[in-house]
Amino acid sequence: MQPDADLVIVGGGPAGLTAYIYAARARLRTLLVEKLAPGGQVLVTDFVENYPGFPEGISGAELMERFTAHARALGLEPLQDEAVGLSIEGEYRVVHLASGRNLATLTVIVATGARPRKLGVPGEAELTGKGVSYCATCDGPFFRDQVIAVVGGGNTAVQESLFLTRFARKIYLIHRRDKLRATKILQERAFAHPKIEILWDTVVTRILGKEGVEGVRLKNVKTGEERELPVGGVFIFIGIEPATSWLGSTLALDEGGFIITDSEMRTSVPGVFAAGDVRAKACRQIVTAAGDGATAAYMAEQYLAEREKP
Repeated sequence: MQPDADLVIVGGGPAGLTAYIYAARARLRTLLVEKLAPGGQVLVTDFVENYPGFPEGISGAELMERFTAHARALGLEPLQDEAVGLSIEGEYRVVHLASGRNLATLTVIVATGARPRKLGVPGEAELTGKGVSYCATCDGPFFRDQVIAVVGGGNTAVQESLFLTRFARKIYLIHRRDKLRATKILQERAFAHPKIEILWDTVVTRILGKEGVEGVRLKNVKTGEERELPVGGVFIFIGIEPATSWLGSTLALDEGGFIITDSEMRTSVPGVFAAGDVRAKACRQIVTAAGDGATAAYMAEQYLAEREKP
């Protein structure tokens, strides 16, 4: 078997594009597989204010256009396809594609990302980026002095509600059960905060608005009572889903399905690295994804250099 590349990068978001830039500069023969357009989820992010170097902020689409242009200047020609499997065949790692093509390579960087779990209610998709958000750090400052809703009851929902109190005038924390799943100390902070009101036994059945969020329709799961609540924004924190199902049991995953790596992005399989939101870690931001991508490409280069030693 002759390898198709020194390195195959699966995923064309911030982590994958950064990995390509570093790999190309290291003169590695690199292929990047992306099933849609390079840029990942950031393409649909309305505005990014926390990426270093852009003090006035920048749209997600423009930021990713710049990432992609940088990679294209170094030779990027993305292979538009979907990875459906990864196997280890002797010294090669083989990425299996939906088209039926198999890419034999010496190293792989998995940068397929993760997606916020959606409520799946009317109005959610239409108003995403227009008042519906899945990232308090990204979008919280847009809701200064507004009344907003947060959906969820775990650690993330409560932590982000507390973070959003820096900006919002009032926060309704909407939870479908009669008790929170967050740790006790976070619960205590939420209960004590004057800006947070918890709506128990309640689900969102519709997000209201045309050009932006104007409110939510709620239903009490015990009484069946329905009502509308005026809010200017909805933050949804009901979990995230990593794009790792295509890997099967090839790599070690944590209980949430995220790829387990060390600090150098090494996975449980030598020569296979992971970068960005797909790996198990605490912080998932554009800047951390880019840093992961740079580290993964550097470590892939080192792996190949070690392999060539007599």
